[in-house]
Amino acid sequence: MARNLIIIGGGPLQMPLIDTAKSMGLFTIVFDMTADAPGMKAAHMQVIMSTRDIDGCVREARRLRETMQIHGVVTAGTDASRAVAAIAGSLDLPGIRYADSEAASNKVLMRKRLRQHGVPIPDFRSVWSIKEAREAMDEMTFPLVLKPADNMGARGVIKISAREEIYAAFKHAKKHSPTGEMILEEYMEGPELSIDALAWNGQIQMTGIADRIIAREPYFVELGHNMPSSLPESVIQEAADVMKAGMRALGIHTGAGKGDIKLAKLPPGQKNPRHRAPYDDYSIKVGEIAARLSGGYMSSHTYPLHSGVNLHKAAVQIALGDEPTSLETTRHFVAIERGILSRPGKILELNGVAEMNQVPRIEHIVFTRKPGDVVVEATSNLDKIGHIIACAPTLEEAEAAAQECLNRVQISVDDTFSVDWKSVEDKARERFGDQVCWVCKTCAGNCASGVPGMGGLGSMNTFKDNAAALAEIRIIPRYIRTNIQPDTTMEFLGRKFETPIMAAPMTGTATNMRNAIGEYDLARILVHSSRDSGSIAWVGDGATPDRYKTIFKALAEADGLGIAICKPRSDEEALLERFRLAEEMGLTAIGMDIDAISFRTMELKRLGSSARNFEALRMLRDSVKLPFILKGIMSPEDAEESIRAGVSAIVVSNHGGRVLDDMPGTARVLPEIVAQVRGRIPVIVDGGIRTGQDVFKMLALGASGVLIGRPLAIAAVGGDQPAVKFLYSKMRDELSRTMNLCGTERLADIEPGFIRIYRESENESRVS
Repeated sequence: MARNLIIIGGGPLQMPLIDTAKSMGLFTIVFDMTADAPGMKAAHMQVIMSTRDIDGCVREARRLRETMQIHGVVTAGTDASRAVAAIAGSLDLPGIRYADSEAASNKVLMRKRLRQHGVPIPDFRSVWSIKEAREAMDEMTFPLVLKPADNMGARGVIKISAREEIYAAFKHAKKHSPTGEMILEEYMEGPELSIDALAWNGQIQMTGIADRIIAREPYFVELGHNMPSSLPESVIQEAADVMKAGMRALGIHTGAGKGDIKLAKLPPGQKNPRHRAPYDDYSIKVGEIAARLSGGYMSSHTYPLHSGVNLHKAAVQIALGDEPTSLETTRHFVAIERGILSRPGKILELNGVAEMNQVPRIEHIVFTRKPGDVVVEATSNLDKIGHIIACAPTLEEAEAAAQECLNRVQISVDDTFSVDWKSVEDKARERFGDQVCWVCKTCAGNCASGVPGMGGLGSMNTFKDNAAALAEIRIIPRYIRTNIQPDTTMEFLGRKFETPIMAAPMTGTATNMRNAIGEYDLARILVHSSRDSGSIAWVGDGATPDRYKTIFKALAEADGLGIAICKPRSDEEALLERFRLAEEMGLTAIGMDIDAISFRTMELKRLGSSARNFEALRMLRDSVKLPFILKGIMSPEDAEESIRAGVSAIVVSNHGGRVLDDMPGTARVLPEIVAQVRGRIPVIVDGGIRTGQDVFKMLALGASGVLIGRPLAIAAVGGDQPAVKFLYSKMRDELSRTMNLCGTERLADIEPGFIRIYRESENESRVS
């Protein structure tokens, strides 16, 4: 008669255990809260119950015993050891005490128990609040690690290198803690081992020791593992000794133990007599020990491939009260697991799977996500989208096969889908610091800094008036008309773009942003994100003489799709050098911001700037075959002179209030400049534009397109390319909705009749 086995958990990682139990002729009863979990479908009997509901699991197990004999209870790869111990204790089955399972599940209880028994552990503190964490930091040495006390898979685990990082770290860890309890502990620098072990009848046997590959600081994501470990035998033996001591301290005497064991760097001058160089300055400490077999495809895949041992069979035998058989190694191969990561966003396509399966020495390819699923930034082991298992005679061969397999997967992702704009702002605010940019809810000139910095000159009146001028404009929709489908495409300089919204030139990340982002990184993010959004980025050449080479590198990588705006340097040859390079690269256009003739960052670097008359401008324009643009136009007179000089377009701009205080907002001067130009060249405008409605207002005033500065800088610093593309998409959608409400099918249909200007005068509103 078949014996009956309860298996706690029916997820994918439980399947090898369930299949093994069935192959042993056992009647399998799977507990899981998800009825369509793969393990539930494979089991002989299903019990719908959360594995975290300990009382519920015990109640259902007792109910089952009323109609059948239960011979054992087991789990593998899931954090369900408390449910296993509770059922075992209630039904008098082989297993460990419930109190011991709690100690093996809660990291604070675990650390306390291990410390009582002299098992080496990192220094730690239990914390429930920011206040307690700050007090604990007073007694500890950085770097530190904050983690939930009651979760697995590196969820919520984060490194803290400085005191000011605790707020963001606490927020991250807290959302992954079921109870709210956290543990703050010393950061252990060094390699890490993953160890599986079995315990029965007073003995403990190591059944698999692998090197863990951890990356993506400040998070701790396991990118894979190598079985067996390549560390020296002396290190492995000490790790095994510590693992055994830890299991005994935690009361894991019957069943499986899974350990994360660290090699922790010793203080300078200290040596470990058990180890030889280069590991003689490392000691062994317990990261954690759980009362279960490992997940991550180690106990289920890599150890059997490496050794020929079915570890799940042995675990089931112990759970039934039997002596484990067939633990002798019958083969000696290298087996490795590598995780498959994806950019955050919504998966559109997964291609190359057939080609992946053709790679020799690949044993298994498992995808845990599918098209349509949303992937978040990888901050824990559960954020991988798949796994590759390779097996070969040597580590080098296994790694080569896994890498070739990874090279063949093609993942298409809509990376704007997962952008959380509040998180982007929080991250940008953190990186900028208190003295650069507060990332205000409304970016309108109440800045943390002046110039240098992200703010404006003086009292920032010019910066403020950019926003104020736009705020005075109101949009007048028209509803009684035929239905339309808005078209936001723009023709500019002989090219067609999907949007009239473009990235303004921004440089000086060290000077103005205090290295919140690198110069090349900012240019790369804006150039590539603009291209991907159907737009184009404008870049500056920077005040530093050679900085333009770094910035132009980003343009070269985007096949020259970009517009370079240069400072009006007194050094004519320096200007011409930039023009020649732009021409060689085939940039979309070249230009100059003529308003920077008295620019603070240029003055700080003792670099001369010069105004130029009509003849000088004409000479510069004739020196290059590319379209030529002048940026910084604030008067009809300068607009007319620009046209006479043969420029291809102008930008109405007061440089974001960064060259002169008490200038008018660009929305105030735009109409008269447009009237002077009379459609002879495109008129672009920047200044205070924050929404798609603002874009509509500027187009209604006569602009051909707009430039966005600070919001895109915040997006780049706080969220890289996905955030920049998200902002483009958001503003384009806002523009499209506004056009739809006003009945403007094309950008050319947007005209002054759709807006009214309301100015405050003597406490009364009037239409201007």
